[in-house]
Amino acid sequence: MERLLIADLIKWKTSPNRKPLILKGVRQCGKTYLLKAFGEQYYKNYAYFNFEENEGLKTVFDKDYDTSRILFELGLSAGRTLEAGNTLIILDEIQECGRAITAMKYFCENAPEYHIVCAGSLLGIALQKQLSFPVGKVDFLTLYPMSFVEFMKAVCSDQFADYIANFKKGDTLPSVAADKVSGYLRQYYMTGGMPEVVNTWCKTHSMEEVEKVQQAIINSYELDFAKHAPAKDFPKLSAIWRSIPEQLAKENTKFIFSHVKSGWRSKDLEDALEWLIGAGLVYKVCKIEKPFIPLSSYADDTSFKLYMADVGILRKLSKLPYEVILDTTPTYVEFKGAMAENFVLCQLLESTDDTAYYWSSGNTAEVDFVIQCGKNIVPIEVKSEKNVKARSLAEYRKKYEPTYAVKTSMKSDISGEEVLNIPLYLISSLKSFLTEK
Repeated sequence: MERLLIADLIKWKTSPNRKPLILKGVRQCGKTYLLKAFGEQYYKNYAYFNFEENEGLKTVFDKDYDTSRILFELGLSAGRTLEAGNTLIILDEIQECGRAITAMKYFCENAPEYHIVCAGSLLGIALQKQLSFPVGKVDFLTLYPMSFVEFMKAVCSDQFADYIANFKKGDTLPSVAADKVSGYLRQYYMTGGMPEVVNTWCKTHSMEEVEKVQQAIINSYELDFAKHAPAKDFPKLSAIWRSIPEQLAKENTKFIFSHVKSGWRSKDLEDALEWLIGAGLVYKVCKIEKPFIPLSSYADDTSFKLYMADVGILRKLSKLPYEVILDTTPTYVEFKGAMAENFVLCQLLESTDDTAYYWSSGNTAEVDFVIQCGKNIVPIEVKSEKNVKARSLAEYRKKYEPTYAVKTSMKSDISGEEVLNIPLYLISSLKSFLTEK
């Protein structure tokens, strides 16, 4: 399965300013597969080390930070010489060895000719705790679950996926193609972008098999709660995690701590929430009341929404039957909006790797997402089907007169100047549409 991040890895490999690379990403999003494939295709060979599977590897970093010694001992463990520039050195689950993270400073300074990639499913947690982090001595990339573009390439022809991805403003999909890609989008809502799930769907086209894999992933996440989180936070983690679908289903999707469990307050749950965010399992979208640059300066950290890192996991955890996504069941109407919002957020993060916010004006108007594109602040209204009426967006535009505003829905045309209409399945191309002449 093709992962678009391979292009960024190639740039890293050829960069004259290359540093050891840290690849972040939620568990089971495909980091190990991608790095091994990268090593096979673009290097003479690769050497793979997993700190979770091999506890003995930690002793290599216990003695000192002598890079020559570390490389020699890693080579002994791999059964081969690690060649500068020819061997990709992959240190997986590196969050299990804090000294290995610190050692990247010395590889950057003393052995820059070696190509080293560090990966880990809970790196966000480790980096929060790391006392001696190699600031300025490492490069960063983030791998997300498969985007809708990557999903399309996996389940249908590259030709059709590229045809869709190359649309420009003013283009309208022929109805036959629009129906086809809309169908793929609904499939993506059912499966999400976890590579093992997508692979299972491609091989079997059985949602029963897909849901077995999704449940196994959910189970592995919850095992992480028990294994890696502070014991006192375990029940809180589980409660927050399982409350997200319920809170997104409400008309007011702002996250309410007391809805997690009666009597619990924000101060009781904040540490557990930060753990989930650090693990990459949930995304926190804060409210802004003034859409000014930089957005982060106007964010209200106490008023926010929580979304999941994968729309398929959201569907499974919410116990939403996959069948209702394919039909017009009226009881699915309210949660349909939550699914579309979660989808859009994931696509925006994957394509921009930037932070999104939402805008609210008292109880009168709310715009789903606000992002910063260069010097422009762009409001985005999400519609789950073809209804594109957006009163909140109109109020926002009246108040702030943005250069660009976006409505995304199942409508198949890319149209509009002041308000750009973009099909949901093309939202990852947002930046290119905004800069298109």
